[in-house]
Amino acid sequence: MTAMTFTLIANPPERIDLSPLTPEKLAGISRRDIEKIRLGTSRRASTVADIFRVSGDDVENIVFDGGSDRFDRVAAQLTGGSLRVAGNVGAQAGRNIRGGRLVVEGGAGPHAGSGMRGGRLEIMGDAGDRLGGPLAGELAGMNGGVLIVRGRAGAFAGDRMRRGIIAVLGGSGDHAGSRMIAGSLVIAGGTGAMPGYLMRRGSIFLDRAPENLSPSFVECGAPESAFAALFDRYLVTEGILGLPLLGNAPRKYSGDNAVLGMGEVLFPRSPGN
Repeated sequence: MTAMTFTLIANPPERIDLSPLTPEKLAGISRRDIEKIRLGTSRRASTVADIFRVSGDDVENIVFDGGSDRFDRVAAQLTGGSLRVAGNVGAQAGRNIRGGRLVVEGGAGPHAGSGMRGGRLEIMGDAGDRLGGPLAGELAGMNGGVLIVRGRAGAFAGDRMRRGIIAVLGGSGDHAGSRMIAGSLVIAGGTGAMPGYLMRRGSIFLDRAPENLSPSFVECGAPESAFAALFDRYLVTEGILGLPLLGNAPRKYSGDNAVLGMGEVLFPRSPGN
């Protein structure tokens, strides 16, 4: 069996919803019926056959050969199997993933990983605003799983995060980890203003001292931390980072004391401190 491959014919004339093209939703469906699935979100009503050439027969391994900023909701509600996109995707990639794996070889739009509860999402390029964050009206963001961005993330990465791990390796915009409820957010490459703004619990791990931390955080020194060493080992073992991030005694700030104040921001000690 070979991976079921959707080869892009041309850039779609409208935004398309790719959530119907996941292993669990395609299981037992014939090629002809797959080609009739409607993906368009406007009056054009584009179908799979209008946008892709379909080949292969292994629905547990799906490949999109070619990407577009108009590819919304890729792998939404995925529960198993794997999807790979050779290109960019649009909004809400990996929305509500419960299991399985999604790899985006390009960049992703806003709200990637929103509502995740399990599985693994890896974005090789940049990600838009509110990575792992909730949609309007939702009370919590990412709730489990592992989300990795090899490039840069926009503003409000990890907003209202509740569980799981987000790792951003190319830096982030303002308010990373804002309103965090729990979970772990790793950012290498620097952050914008106010990381951890109004966070209640959870941990933010940085590769350098933040320049614009909220004044409602309190410095806690650089205590020896078995947890920091274990987390460093996890990041290296899982292939997320090549080298340890924190060391055994990172500097620590607690907060945000404007709210519950049980969160923490950790980063390596500078030489001589």
